[in-house]
Amino acid sequence: MAEVLLFHHAQGLTDGVQEFADGLRGAGHTVHVPDLYEGRTFDDLEEGVGFARETGFGTILERGKAAAEGLPAGIVTAGFSLGVLPAQLLAQTRPGVRGALFFHSCVPTSEFGGDWPASVPVQIHSMDHDPSFVDEGDIDAARALVASAPDAAELFLYPGSGHLFADSGLGDYDPGATALLTSRVLAFLDGRN
Repeated sequence: MAEVLLFHHAQGLTDGVQEFADGLRGAGHTVHVPDLYEGRTFDDLEEGVGFARETGFGTILERGKAAAEGLPAGIVTAGFSLGVLPAQLLAQTRPGVRGALFFHSCVPTSEFGGDWPASVPVQIHSMDHDPSFVDEGDIDAARALVASAPDAAELFLYPGSGHLFADSGLGDYDPGATALLTSRVLAFLDGRN
């Protein structure tokens, strides 16, 4: 089974993120879910983004790197929205990463040193009309990643406009899209054993 390092989104380590991790554990995978906010959670996405800005994205990335210390080389990194930042950084820079899962976000590979490593398969999941993903350039970064590493990268777009649609405790939650996302993630993880 795979060992996954899963990072939460800007609203913090919510019950919905924990529930998603528990679903992966229920399928036999080991899942680590560090708290990048040191216990803080936010009911509103904008408040959470504001806290991330106040904390500093560099600090968030450093906390993500620290969470990976002591874990085996062959982990799969994963992140929800803001959590994609440390997940993508580790996938691009940490030797031995076996795969990456990006939910609701993707940044240009140039942010973390250049090209995507062809040896690291990645799935990117978002809704096709999510303003945060489509209007803020994430979809362009995702398509560029897929174009640069067509044998390693897949982009999955789901109908709808919700941003954090895979967090069962939030208003954007979409059970049907989450079920399909989860089935694709589990198939991906089964291939990382």
